[in-house]
Amino acid sequence: MNFLYNSIISIFDRVLPMIKWISPKLKLFANGRRDSFSVLETEIISDERYIWFHCASLGEYEQGVPVMEALKEKYPHYKILITFFSPSGYEVKKNSSLADVMVYLPVDTKKNVERFIDVVQPEIAIFIKYEFWPNYLKTLDANYIPTIFISVSFREDQVFFKGYGEFMREALKTVHHFFVQDEQSKKLAELLGLNNVTLSGDTRFDRVSRQIEMDNQVDFISEFVNDRLCVVLGSTWPEDEQIFVSFINTAPDHVCFIIAPHECKSSAMQALLQKVKKKTVLYSEKAKKNLQHYDVFVMNTVGYLSRVYSYGDIAYVGGAMGTGGLHNILEPATFGIPIVIGKNFDKFREAQQLQKLAGLFSVSTAEEFTAILNTLVEDKKLREKTGMISGHFINSNTGATQKILNYLETNFLTDF
Repeated sequence: MNFLYNSIISIFDRVLPMIKWISPKLKLFANGRRDSFSVLETEIISDERYIWFHCASLGEYEQGVPVMEALKEKYPHYKILITFFSPSGYEVKKNSSLADVMVYLPVDTKKNVERFIDVVQPEIAIFIKYEFWPNYLKTLDANYIPTIFISVSFREDQVFFKGYGEFMREALKTVHHFFVQDEQSKKLAELLGLNNVTLSGDTRFDRVSRQIEMDNQVDFISEFVNDRLCVVLGSTWPEDEQIFVSFINTAPDHVCFIIAPHECKSSAMQALLQKVKKKTVLYSEKAKKNLQHYDVFVMNTVGYLSRVYSYGDIAYVGGAMGTGGLHNILEPATFGIPIVIGKNFDKFREAQQLQKLAGLFSVSTAEEFTAILNTLVEDKKLREKTGMISGHFINSNTGATQKILNYLETNFLTDF
């Protein structure tokens, strides 16, 4: 299997420039990697000390932020290199001040990996959640570079637990330490013979818990909400729209809605606007409108959602009505509001946990969505009780960052 993997990944690396025209995302994916080594060779300073963080995409980046911030504050003499696998992470965060250097991760071929390690020479490599690239892991180990995984979530359907996954299991054995999100992940790691495992929790809890302490005011959102009961529909997809639009169109007058679609393409915006019958205003129109006169505010922009949730009395978090994956439920939970999601969340343990605590509701149809929203709108005590459960869920799960930092300080970091 190792030979087959290396053959496939090498073919993929060679054909990548030819398939970039398939979609705009693949074009970014290919063009970004075309420039990775030139950026590294230009920006990496040979006598500096680098800690390398690798994130698959935006969600994993957010998980890494608390650790990155702690290191920047306490150990400023270390430089931080951040790599991304996906354009949806890199393109949003490419100007982040947290990174001293940021690039797309070169494809996991032996040649690319050896060149990458030779240029960067990181003192520590920190991978976030899922990114298990066997050639990177083995080469880091061969070069005596400690590798740490944080916020890891193991599942029984992963390749490590399959009969053909031996080559990946061998790669895992090169990792110095795993910080896992939950007890189930720890037990699964032990089944693989991994004893270098700490149950730390998910660093996202640390990330979102800080949001409530920040200035979350957004003037145009304050103007729009204007003391009405506000439902925030965040990171939504067309599959989500199919279940919530009918409720919006028939909702009481004292309820307003903020929709933040996951993608802001004009075609998707137009399709949404055609379905919504209430008075609707776009973010791009806000300067020309009296926002108090509108019932629905559509955020055809990015960067506001975490603050927008602070205005919500109820949140619907998208992604779980389709197969793309549930988006971040922790952002609204930190503000202590009830959360509603779609039906496909079996891979998202935080959603399962919060549902068991009665701080989250899952729906499968438009009728179910309407029923639970009507209940939450009409029953203030239920809203407050459910929201209190959500807020407590966040507060009781913080602390992963400090556990990771303690390990790094004890084993690898120096003050000079």
